[in-house]
Amino acid sequence: MLSPLLRPGSFADLPGWEADDQREAYAAFRRSAFHAQEKSYRTGSLGIEFGAFAEAYAAARAVAEPNRFDARDFFERFFVPARVLDSEHAPGFVTGFYEPEVVASPRRTAAFTVPLLSRPPDLVDIDGSNRPAGLDPYLAFARATADGRLIEYFDRGEIERGALAGRGLEIAWLADRVDAFFIHVQGAARLRMTDGRLLRVTYAAKSGQRFAGPGRILVDLGEIPPEQVTMQSIRAWFRDNPERIDEILWRNRSYIFFREAPVNDPALGPIAAAKVPLTPGRSIAVDRMLHTFGTPFFIDAPALRAFGGHEGFRRLLIAQDTGSAIIGAARGDLFAGSGDAAGEVAGVVRHPATFHALVPKALVAGTNR
Repeated sequence: MLSPLLRPGSFADLPGWEADDQREAYAAFRRSAFHAQEKSYRTGSLGIEFGAFAEAYAAARAVAEPNRFDARDFFERFFVPARVLDSEHAPGFVTGFYEPEVVASPRRTAAFTVPLLSRPPDLVDIDGSNRPAGLDPYLAFARATADGRLIEYFDRGEIERGALAGRGLEIAWLADRVDAFFIHVQGAARLRMTDGRLLRVTYAAKSGQRFAGPGRILVDLGEIPPEQVTMQSIRAWFRDNPERIDEILWRNRSYIFFREAPVNDPALGPIAAAKVPLTPGRSIAVDRMLHTFGTPFFIDAPALRAFGGHEGFRRLLIAQDTGSAIIGAARGDLFAGSGDAAGEVAGVVRHPATFHALVPKALVAGTNR
């Protein structure tokens, strides 16, 4: 049953729907359709059931490149837009994320001293079947000790001070700690290796502690006014206060581990939580406890112009990722792409937005096909 936080309506309720070109969203949806043949997506608690996508997924797999009008017709044929409300009926909100691109070395040198680490062998996934008594119930990972106990894993400060040194976990070495931190925040990066390779790293696991964003920390300390917090302003503060980098970064106890991945199509982003490559400007990260991956969302953010829209951001996107800071029904993180230009866009996205989920028609009672 659909949650009352989803209010079905019509495509006439979507400002800018007919002006949007949904072909890239269709291509992103089609990638999820092929993955869905291999493994189902978990149904979110708002009730958009994975199984209800079957007919739309089959139709998408059958047609590779529809024209603009056929792409729009596809979504109108299989879905009904439903306004998304959060639990407090507050306005929706969007931020942006991207895939950083930095120079890296395959080995430590005098210039490249900051490692990106792979998952350690003693990092254990925790759930109800193996959670020891007294362990923080938030933690989804723990450390297996030599005597067989499971305890909280080393946090960011401990790891950066050398808790995992000498274990051969280093994938690559960076020149800048702040660059490495923002790769942790984004969960992926393209690395232009000094030996000529182009390497991608993506999220593998984390130490498990709660995420604390540097923007919020700097606001709480009175260092940056709340309305001025962007990735750019945070980087500028670190540049001007290098002696305080450890103080701020180590307050975020969560530490991210990575794995290597190929760069098969430079136009697409990394393979994210929905197990398909992200599409710049057409993939969105959502609260996966509430939403079902593969769900199309029409986002209306009139004040957001960083993506180049003169009428604001009015665009169809596909739910294909999640994040620890993405909490709530009307909350999303827009994938801006890869590299510095995408970072400039993602870094300034903090805007109110109206969310409409495109719900499979089979789930909406009384809708005529």
